[in-house]
Amino acid sequence: MAAMNLLLLPLLLVLHLCLLSAVAGDDAPVSRFQEYLRINTVQPNPDYYKAVDFIISQAKPLSLESQTIEHVKGKPLLLLKWVGSDPTLPAILLNSHTDVVPFEDSKWTHHPLLAHIDHTSGNIYARGSQDMKCVGMQYLEAIRKLQASGFHPLRSVYLSFVPDEEIGGHDGAEKFVDSNFFKSLNIAIALDEGLPSPTESYRVFYGERSPWWLVIKAKGPPGHGAKLYDHSAMENLLKSIESIRRFRASQFDLLKAGGTAEGDVVSVNMAFLKAGTPSPTGFVMNLQPSEAEAGFDIRVPPSVDAEVLERRLVEEWAPASRNMSFEFKQKVTGKQFLTAADDSNPWWGLLETAVKEAGGRTSKPEIFPASTDARYFRKAGVPAFGFSPISNTPSLLHDHNEYLGKAEYLKGIDVYVSIIKAYASYEGKSGSRDEL
Repeated sequence: MAAMNLLLLPLLLVLHLCLLSAVAGDDAPVSRFQEYLRINTVQPNPDYYKAVDFIISQAKPLSLESQTIEHVKGKPLLLLKWVGSDPTLPAILLNSHTDVVPFEDSKWTHHPLLAHIDHTSGNIYARGSQDMKCVGMQYLEAIRKLQASGFHPLRSVYLSFVPDEEIGGHDGAEKFVDSNFFKSLNIAIALDEGLPSPTESYRVFYGERSPWWLVIKAKGPPGHGAKLYDHSAMENLLKSIESIRRFRASQFDLLKAGGTAEGDVVSVNMAFLKAGTPSPTGFVMNLQPSEAEAGFDIRVPPSVDAEVLERRLVEEWAPASRNMSFEFKQKVTGKQFLTAADDSNPWWGLLETAVKEAGGRTSKPEIFPASTDARYFRKAGVPAFGFSPISNTPSLLHDHNEYLGKAEYLKGIDVYVSIIKAYASYEGKSGSRDEL
């Protein structure tokens, strides 16, 4: 028995060392992810240069070409390139944004810039853990694993780390896509951010709702706080808010009934309410104001007639007859650009198969309920899918206690290994952006 134990000892040592190596191998990608999460790129004062320097430090060991572009001073865009063996084939673009939205740190269990790991659950708590520093790092980690396996891409693979997505992307992806330099890259397909899935299946997005950021203003005669009279500014505004609330409820009912996806209904949410006469202690309580306004974040699906919705706005939500006016802080209208998510698009089939080969599966393709930089690529004629390999996780984008599980993050790297390998190996001349 003792002799048998001595014989087993070397095997047990080897297994132990393999286990330690696996743990260390898992820890390194997670540590790099945490380091990226700790860089303060919170709007409205993101430290873009620190983020760019960090990404370049990760790209150098992988021998990726790098180029920093500033379409607007102080807002650097980093472009990395993994050179393919056939430069005649259109390239792959993996896009992510470096900025994140603000937070209320007092409402978080762990500070959102510490990237704390809960060792019981394995959850990594940080702003950007889901949206979308995870994806940017998963691109790099996937390339690291592919290079270690000896893989060489046929097509060139670009990675773009863009600024300002969280405030519309106008000085980031939009200017990048509009440039002659972007056209010279000859991109065949782009991948951008998606959303976490609460189920086993990964969500994939082929289009998105258009943002309408609407401000409605009401005017009316001022008066004593004790006086009852018609057509005050607050009364006029509250009538509009009630009308909008009923419309919102009708759209929400469609969603709650099932069978309708989130991206297929019009969402309307109040972002702010502004009224009252300020005083040193707050507001003057015995004075009814002469002006009041409210702001709404409206998202319009491609299937909705925008003209009909705007007519509702003019006639019901902000009628001039009730001393109302409105303005759009942002309004995207016109043709909606969608990427084919069926057999007519070889990039869709490659994505679906690659996810399956990595042990996952995709759900029915959807319209993204909000807005991403992918809309700029689609508008330029480049097919684009929104995809974040996050399953079995609640969507906490812009929420308190945003987190991503360590195991889920690592699994997502393997999903991107499969996708990048499939895309970068695709030899077909069909499926160019002109054809799609």
